[in-house]
Amino acid sequence: MEASKRVLSAASSRLSRLVDLTGRSGCLRRANFCDRVPPAWLVDGVHRRGEAPPLLRGSLRQTAWPTRAQAVAARGYSSSHSNNKNNNINTTPATKRFYSSSTCSISRRPNLCVASSSQPRVSSALSLKRNCTSLTPNSAILAVNMSARDILPDNFRPVNYDLQLTDLDFDNWSYNGTVEISGELTKPTTEIVLNVLEIKLKEAQLEIQGTKATVSQSTQNFTYNDKQQRATMVFEEEIPPSAKASLKIKFSGLINHDMAGFYRSMYKPAVPAAASVPRDEQFHYMLSTQFEACDARRAFPCFDEPNLKATFDIAIEIPSDQVALSNMPVKESKETAPGKTLVSFDRTPVMSTYLVAWAVGDFEYIEAFTERRYNGKQLPVRVYTTRGLIEQGRWALEHAPKVIDYFSEQFEIDYPLPKSDILAVHEFTHGAMENWGLVTYRTTAVLFDEKLSDVRFRNRVAYVVAHELAHQWFGNLVTMDWWDELWLNEGFATWAGWLATDYLHPDWNVWPQFVNEGMGMAFELDSIRASHPIQVPVRDALDVNQIFDHISYLKGCSVIRMLASHLGVRTFLKGVAMYLKKHQYHNAKTDALWSALSEASGTDVNALMAPWIEKIGHPVLTVTEKSSDGAISVKQSRFLSTGDVKPEDDTTTWWIPLALSGKVGTAEGEVQSLSLTTKEETITGVSDEFYLLNSNATGFYQVNYPAERLAIFAKQLDRLGPADKIRISSSASDLAFSGYAKTSSLLSFLEGFSNETEYLVLAQALDAVATLKSVFGEDDGIRAGLNAFSLKLIENQVDKLSFDVPANDSYTNSLLRKRILLAAVSNGHEGVTAEAKKRFDAYFNNGDKSAVHADLRITCYRAAILSDPATAVQTLKKEWAETKAVDGREVCLGALGHVQDAAIIKDVLLPFLFDASPDAVPPADVHIMATALAANRVGRPLLWERLRDDWENSVVKKLGGNPILVDRLVKNSLGKFTDAKVVDDITAFFSNQDTSGFNRTLETVKDKVRGRASYKERDAQVLKEWLKENGYLNK
Repeated sequence: MEASKRVLSAASSRLSRLVDLTGRSGCLRRANFCDRVPPAWLVDGVHRRGEAPPLLRGSLRQTAWPTRAQAVAARGYSSSHSNNKNNNINTTPATKRFYSSSTCSISRRPNLCVASSSQPRVSSALSLKRNCTSLTPNSAILAVNMSARDILPDNFRPVNYDLQLTDLDFDNWSYNGTVEISGELTKPTTEIVLNVLEIKLKEAQLEIQGTKATVSQSTQNFTYNDKQQRATMVFEEEIPPSAKASLKIKFSGLINHDMAGFYRSMYKPAVPAAASVPRDEQFHYMLSTQFEACDARRAFPCFDEPNLKATFDIAIEIPSDQVALSNMPVKESKETAPGKTLVSFDRTPVMSTYLVAWAVGDFEYIEAFTERRYNGKQLPVRVYTTRGLIEQGRWALEHAPKVIDYFSEQFEIDYPLPKSDILAVHEFTHGAMENWGLVTYRTTAVLFDEKLSDVRFRNRVAYVVAHELAHQWFGNLVTMDWWDELWLNEGFATWAGWLATDYLHPDWNVWPQFVNEGMGMAFELDSIRASHPIQVPVRDALDVNQIFDHISYLKGCSVIRMLASHLGVRTFLKGVAMYLKKHQYHNAKTDALWSALSEASGTDVNALMAPWIEKIGHPVLTVTEKSSDGAISVKQSRFLSTGDVKPEDDTTTWWIPLALSGKVGTAEGEVQSLSLTTKEETITGVSDEFYLLNSNATGFYQVNYPAERLAIFAKQLDRLGPADKIRISSSASDLAFSGYAKTSSLLSFLEGFSNETEYLVLAQALDAVATLKSVFGEDDGIRAGLNAFSLKLIENQVDKLSFDVPANDSYTNSLLRKRILLAAVSNGHEGVTAEAKKRFDAYFNNGDKSAVHADLRITCYRAAILSDPATAVQTLKKEWAETKAVDGREVCLGALGHVQDAAIIKDVLLPFLFDASPDAVPPADVHIMATALAANRVGRPLLWERLRDDWENSVVKKLGGNPILVDRLVKNSLGKFTDAKVVDDITAFFSNQDTSGFNRTLETVKDKVRGRASYKERDAQVLKEWLKENGYLNK
C-alpha cells in the first residue's frame, strides 16, 4: 500500500501534462503515448475523453505493445487486432467487448452525452484527476464501465419524431401509423436499423438534403431480428451523410393486452360509457401506453435507447366521443370522418422514447392550479379517470400542485411543461409511470375514497404522486445515460418523494416509516450473496427489468439519504440544483451528480460514495466495549444473511458515517459527525451509561452491539427516537437470522416494547416476530409460543382499542388500531377474533355496512377466513367481483391468501388465481394473493406445486406477455421455504425453462431459501427452549 502511495504521489506531478495529452487527439497518435501514460490512466482517459478506440489500438500496436498492452489487459482490455500471436491477452470478455464496437458510446453520440461539453478538456481533466487520486492496488476497472452495450448502430441520430396513429380497430385491436423521424445521417449507408416489436413495417423512405440536391430512396425490404427487437431497412443504393435527413415509415401495430407498449385495460364502468367505447359481454376497455424500459418499440418504430433523445409531435385519430391525452396539451382537433377526430398535440421537449405517452378513453377530469406562476401563468394540474370515478381523484389533486411548487423551489428550476396530467389506468404493472406531462398510475396508487378506502392508501397516494413528480426533473429533464445507472432515476425519486411527503405531512413520521419499510426491504435483498450493486452493468437493455428492484429504488434512496444527512439537506439540494441546471435536457452519469455535490459541499463525494454505488452489499459494524475505559472498538465487515462471509466476499472498505450519540461531555441527544474509513477503529470518551451509533438511522449499515448493550437499550427506550428503536430491533432481527447474534437476545429486547405506543415501532417489533414465525412456524410448539409472545407484546394496546373508529381519529392512530387488531386476530386472541367475525357476518349477511370500517376490513376478513374458511372464501370472491371500493379487490386477495385449508387452496383459490377465465384474478394482481399464499405455511407448498406442474398455463400463457409480471411472481412465491432441499427442486425445474427474464431473481430466491433453512436448523431448539423458560410455552 505504501509503495503504491509513493507511486501515486510521484505521478501527481505529471498529472497536468498527462491531462493535456488526453485532451488533444493528436497526441494519441504519437507512437510513444502508451509509454508515457500508466495503463489505468490510458484507458480511463481515452474512454472518458471519448476518443475512438482505433486510436488506442494504433498506439498499442507500436513498439511498446507487449508491455503496455499486457498492462492494459490487466484492466480487462486488449487489442483484438494485434499481430503478436504470443500475447494471449485478448480472450477476456471485457477485452472482446472493448473492441467489438467501433467506438465507445460517448464518442459515438457526443451531442447526447454529459462528456460532451463546451470544455471537453476540462471535463477529461477532472475525470482523470479523480480516477488517479482514487486508484489503489485493489481498484480494478470500476471507474470505467467499458462493458460493451448492445446498442443500435450510430449512422442515424434522431432529432424529432412526427408520429400519427389512425384507423384504431377495436374488433381486431389494431391500428395504422406513420412516423417521420428527422435527424442526422452520420455516415454513408445502405441500411438503417431501429427498434420494433410486434410492429409490421409497410414502407420506408429515406430522404436527405445534400449540398446540391435532395436525395430520396424508398424500400419495402425489411429484415427482423425478434430476439434483439430490431428491424433493418435495406436501401438499394448507398445514401451519403447529411445533417438534414428524414426517415418516413408506414407501419401497423397491435393494441395488446400485456400492459406494455400500446395496450388495452379492461374495467367495469361506474356509469354508462360513451357509445364508441370498446366493450365485450363483461368489460369495457380504455387504451394507454407503458414504454419503460424498452416498449416504445411495441407501439411505433423508433430508436429506443435513453440517450437517443428527440422531440415528438403526436397525433391520434379517435372516436369523437372519447378523449385523447398525451405528454403535451392539445394543439388541434380536426374531424377526419363522421365520428372520427384527429387530435394533434404540441411538440414535446427533448426527451427519451420511454417517456412518450398517450391514452384514449371515456375520460373525465378534475382540475386545480399551482400557487406559483410558470411563464406568467398558474400551471393547470388535472386528474383523469374513466367516467364515474373522478371524485376519488381529489386526494391526489390536493397534493400534485403543491408538490410541483415544492420541487420547483427546491431544485431551482421551474416545472418545464405547460401542464401536468394524472391518469388512473385500470390494469397496470407497477405503481405508476413518470411519462413527462402525463403520469399514469395503477388505480390504487392514485385514487382514494374518503369513505371506502383503507387509510394506508392515503399515504400511498401522497407518496407515489410525489415520487412520480420528482421524476419530472430527475429522470425526465435529466436522464440517466444508460440503464446501468437506473438508480439515478429511481433512487433519487424515492428519496425526493419521501422528502416532499414529509414536507406536506410532518405529522406522519414518514422517515421512520421509510426506515421500517423501505430500508428493511433494501437490507433484505442487499444481504444476499446473489444480489447486485446499485450501479450494475447492463449490456442488453432487455435485461433491465430485473433491476427495477429494492436495490435501485430503496438502497439507492437509503444511500442518498445517508449522504444528504452527512452533507446537510440544504447543501445536498444545492448540489442537486447545480446538477440539474448543467445537464437539463441531456443525459448524465453518476459522476456528474457527485461532481455537482462535491462543488456544492467542498467534499470529495465520489471518494465517499464509490463503494456504496459500485460494490455489492453493505457492512455490519461489530462493536466491542473496552473494559471500563470509555472506549469502544468498531470493526466493519460485509454482512450476509446466510452468515457465511468468505474472505473474497469481504474486500470492500466503506465510508461509514457513525453519527455517534453519547460522547462524554456532550449534551443529551448531541450527535458527533465521526466517520469510519478503515476496517477497524477505536473511539474513546464514550459514555458507558448510554451511547448510540447511527443516530436517527440515517446510515445504511447494521450495528452488532454486545448482547449486554442490547439488554441495556431495552431499559432505555425513552432515550431512543422512533427511527432508532426501529433500526435497533430490525438490526437485531437480521443479526439473529444470520447467526451474528442470538435470537434470545432479540426476544429479550422486544419484550421491552410492551408499553410502546408508537405505531411504527410496534409494527417493526411485530414484523420481527412474524419473521420468526415464518421460519420456525412449521413447529406447532414454537408457533404457539410466538403467538403467546405477540399477544403479550400488544396486550396493553388491545385493551385500549376497539372496532368503533372515532370520526376524528388521527392518521397514525388509525394505523395503530388496524395493526394491533389484525395482530390480535392473527395470533389467536379469542375476544378480538370473535368480535371481528361477528362484524363480518353483520356486514355481509345482515346488510349492516357500518359494521366494518374500511380500515378494519382486512382484520374482519382474516377472522372469517380462520374461523369458517369455506363460507368466507365464497363471500370474499363475491365481494372481489362486486366491490365499489378502489382498493377492495386488493384487500380481498390479500385476505384469501391466508386460508389454512389445503383442499380449499388447491381446489378453489389456485384455479381462481391462475385460470385464464375472465372471472379469475387478472394478471396485474396475481402477485397479491401469491405473496400471501407464499407466506402461508399451508399455502406455500401448494403454490409451488401448481407453478411447477402447470407452468405453461399458469405462468407462461397468463403472464408471459409481460416479463415483469413473471419476475414478480417468482420473486414473491418461492423465497419463503425453509428446507434447503427445495433449492434443488427449484434448480432442477427451471433448468428446463426459459429464465432469461428472471434469472437474477431466481438466484436471489435460492439464496433466501438457503438462509432461512440455515437459520431454522441452527436455532429451532434454542428458540423453543427460550420460549419455555420465559413462560410462553408449556414445559
